Amino acid sequence: MIRGVVRVGVVAACLVTAGQAVKIAAAPQGGQTSITAAGGLEVLQLRPNFFMIAGGGSNVGVQVGEDGIVVVDAGSSAKAADILAAIQKISPRPIRYIIDTSADADHVGGNETISKAGQTLFTAPGSIALPGNFLGGVASIMSAEKVLTRMSAPTGQASPYPAAAFPTETFDLGRKYMFLNGEGIEVLHQPAAHSDGDVIVFFRRSDVVVAGDILDTTRFPVIDVEKGGTIEGEIAALSKLVELAIPSVPIVTREAGTIVIPGHGRLCDQLDIVEYRDMVSIIRDRVRDLKDAGMSIDQVKAAAPARGYTRRYGSDSGPWTTNHFVEAIYKSLPRSGADTRGAKAAGK
Repeated sequence: MIRGVVRVGVVAACLVTAGQAVKIAAAPQGGQTSITAAGGLEVLQLRPNFFMIAGGGSNVGVQVGEDGIVVVDAGSSAKAADILAAIQKISPRPIRYIIDTSADADHVGGNETISKAGQTLFTAPGSIALPGNFLGGVASIMSAEKVLTRMSAPTGQASPYPAAAFPTETFDLGRKYMFLNGEGIEVLHQPAAHSDGDVIVFFRRSDVVVAGDILDTTRFPVIDVEKGGTIEGEIAALSKLVELAIPSVPIVTREAGTIVIPGHGRLCDQLDIVEYRDMVSIIRDRVRDLKDAGMSIDQVKAAAPARGYTRRYGSDSGPWTTNHFVEAIYKSLPRSGADTRGAKAAGK
């Protein structure tokens, strides 16, 4: 488990006045350097060139290097200006990319503000040298194709987002990749997990994975069935995180290994993900057994299939309760063999 961050008043070398960069030294092994930024945000230095900004809606990943800045998730619209100010204090280099892990408002709300403050890489010297006004010259926004579909609106309807917040680069395959700031960046589509547009972003040299809302250590995972989320896809995506992350072995006493940034909550290592995935799998199995026994959704809820985990992850109120989680599992479970045979018999 990745334990608490190291809270210090001065980051490695020093913090200087607004408008200047933060001087970066190597992040300490076994802990992360933490500072407080404007708007109540917290900036954590995870690696010499990698940061996390917490408190801006979703957790925001920030990779810095000679090619510029890559941002994973833009936070909420209400916190966009504060997030941008925190990024600009980390480094004066231009923001080149925003990668959206889903279409949720607390992940894409800051797209427009942060993108307009950046500069596309496609017009830079040594690149493919497109005209300087390409896409308005702003930072590119990358996502799975489904994110653009969710953010835009059907013909005749108004989108809740301005066009400047829409992704400018989308993909519908399992994997898209780039090589920036001295490392490979893999953007891995996880279909039908939290939603149908989720991606995991793996920074290979930094050994940091940004998981988005596939992983939420503050509660049971949100499975948005209406937006294509399923329990089986959620478990498959968590298993992918387990596969990507490497724990600190054989020297298990070290606070080392792959760092996984959840959509919300604390930093994780591989063992944390295994524990979270197994918890979700156990509750899935309980709900499936009860459903296969012929219980209605209300009967399944009354049987408390999340028992043993509600104290840590559950809630009886708010936007995502324990009952919401159980209901999402029930609704998104694939039909059992008995259900399929029954449906066929009824159709004869």
